[in-house]
Amino acid sequence: MNRLNSILNNLKPSVPKQYLLFVAALVWTFAGGMLLFRGFSVLKFNSKGILLEEGISIVFGVIFYIFMFSRISLKHIIRIQNNPIERPCIFSFFNWRSYFLMSVMISVGVFVRISGLIPIGYLSVFYIVMGTPLFLSSLRFYAYGIKKLKRS
Repeated sequence: MNRLNSILNNLKPSVPKQYLLFVAALVWTFAGGMLLFRGFSVLKFNSKGILLEEGISIVFGVIFYIFMFSRISLKHIIRIQNNPIERPCIFSFFNWRSYFLMSVMISVGVFVRISGLIPIGYLSVFYIVMGTPLFLSSLRFYAYGIKKLKRS
């Protein structure tokens, strides 16, 4: 059994704990950037009052970040920093609950887009509102990661 644990541990994709914040930052940057790109691209071709819609979407995204995502991202940052394992799995920047919620949100988003339940113009505003706090959270992960590297 000890040998099996050793083999499995060697196969685990791990990174030094200090870099896990950057892994999280990259994932959140990708998710937020993808939603922002999709939202701005659709608005560009399907809207007349594009600047007003973009501005309102960004403002609501910042509000969403302040009241919800700032707490979520800080909770993940603290969990990563307090992890007792020096080389955690590269996927441990999220806990199981967060992976489940992310899967549900992605599935619902794909379903809504494919089904056409919500017109694409409205959906693009939602993409920007959701992409903004994700992207702002990624900046927070980068900041904490850089601060941690400077201390070590």
